[in-house]
Amino acid sequence: MTDPSFHSTVYFYAQTDGYAEFSNFAPYGVAIDETWWRTVEHYFQAQKFNDADYRERIRLSNRPKDAKALGMTRKYALRSDWEDVKDQIMLEAVRVKFRTHDLPRQLLLSTGEAEIVENAPMDAYWGCGPDGTGLNKLGKILMQVRGELR
Repeated sequence: MTDPSFHSTVYFYAQTDGYAEFSNFAPYGVAIDETWWRTVEHYFQAQKFNDADYRERIRLSNRPKDAKALGMTRKYALRSDWEDVKDQIMLEAVRVKFRTHDLPRQLLLSTGEAEIVENAPMDAYWGCGPDGTGLNKLGKILMQVRGELR
């Protein structure tokens, strides 16, 4: 982990990164609607679907990588409002994670005013994308939650 006071930008992505706790794959579960989810990724991927059995299959998957793979399928229809609600669903899940777990919360607060960027080369929506010009929605959510936690 680098000292954010020396950097205006904090990057995270892989589980080996200094800020791996910021990843939705990080092993910090969340309790939402009286249900325990192993990771934010498990919760987020399951919310794409109206089919309760399929959501439960995602919830019970062993690894966040498996949850993501199940969430990427189109064998089941996405909920019709997904594009309208996905940002709010992500925000709520990230809020719960950082309110629940001390280590990631302290790490997030330690970033000061640094910009936080998900260095996701294949995701220009949640991350910075292949050329760094992505929307970085997850990084922006983390910065919002950091501000709320102060």
